[in-house]
Amino acid sequence: MANPSLLILAGDGIGPEVMAEVKRIIAWMGQKRGVHFDVSEDLVGGAAYDVHGVPLADATMAKAQASDAVLLGAVGGPKYDKLDFSVKPERGLLRLRKEMDLFSNLRPAQCFDALADFSSLKKEVVAGLDIVIVRELTSGVYFGEPRGIFKEGNERVGINTQRYTESEIARVAKSAFELARKRSNKVCSMEKANVMESGILWREVVQEVHDRDYPDVELSHMYADNGAMQLVRWPKQFDVIVTDNLFGDVLSDCAAMLTGSLGMLPSASLGAPMANGRPKALYEPVHGSAPDIAGQGKANPIACILSFAMALRYSFDLGDEATRVEKAVEKVLADGVRTADLMGPDGGTPVTTTQMGDAVLAALDASL
Repeated sequence: MANPSLLILAGDGIGPEVMAEVKRIIAWMGQKRGVHFDVSEDLVGGAAYDVHGVPLADATMAKAQASDAVLLGAVGGPKYDKLDFSVKPERGLLRLRKEMDLFSNLRPAQCFDALADFSSLKKEVVAGLDIVIVRELTSGVYFGEPRGIFKEGNERVGINTQRYTESEIARVAKSAFELARKRSNKVCSMEKANVMESGILWREVVQEVHDRDYPDVELSHMYADNGAMQLVRWPKQFDVIVTDNLFGDVLSDCAAMLTGSLGMLPSASLGAPMANGRPKALYEPVHGSAPDIAGQGKANPIACILSFAMALRYSFDLGDEATRVEKAVEKVLADGVRTADLMGPDGGTPVTTTQMGDAVLAALDASL
């Protein structure tokens, strides 16, 4: 059988640096575990614009559609700030999400014991935290029509439309319920049904999907503004949170900071199954391109490494290998290995991006 295919789009800023450490782990998987991938690489974001004049070339888009999974680093940077909106680096990422129909965005927020003191919340509030926010990614206010800036009388008006169909809500709800069955079997759906018609429909459809197909999963509903408050009050009350595109964007960033560092957080964006049964999938760290530290060896590669672990679990059905990578990261942190973003007030000498990769590989070796 052919090896599964993996397309790497390192992107801009620190993207190539953190992706270099992931490529070392991919190589380790082949050498030490007999897990092989057909890896190809291409350009996205500003790197693609510099070569092709667009943030994602059509040939790259076709390659992504044909791949079993896409692993992306980061896009953007001040060099591209003055570009027209249509060709900004971020449009390349949005095109991937839209054309691959990656409707279910999984954002884990896990607080490793060794980093519990790094959160701005009290240690007892975040220690042991392990939640996932499932964000609908291809509809809602970011894509609804009409949209734009228009002249109305003597002034301009900005319009964005929050729009959801029943089927769009149902499929992301199913994704959340399926995930919950593999975890603690509990889902909280968040919307604004008290003031938004789209929220009323969201709540009704999620409840219908639950009652029809997932009665074994505990389901609760919460207004999204209360959900934000509860995330900083007692986040461990949640397991899986499912919400729309806009609220998911806000709530997942809020949850990210519970863990102490954006440099630690992976994500997965999943779509419908392909002919081989694997979902269309894109994996990326939550952090941005961090142009202020690009090229300096300061970037934390853990979020990108954990994104690859998510690919092992969700695209390639290699849960044991995913756990092996995650445990290696946990061991490295417990041993006190830290990049600059994880340095505490007591100081110390941070490791470089490559040295963090070295430490994870050493922990993987020790796991054999």
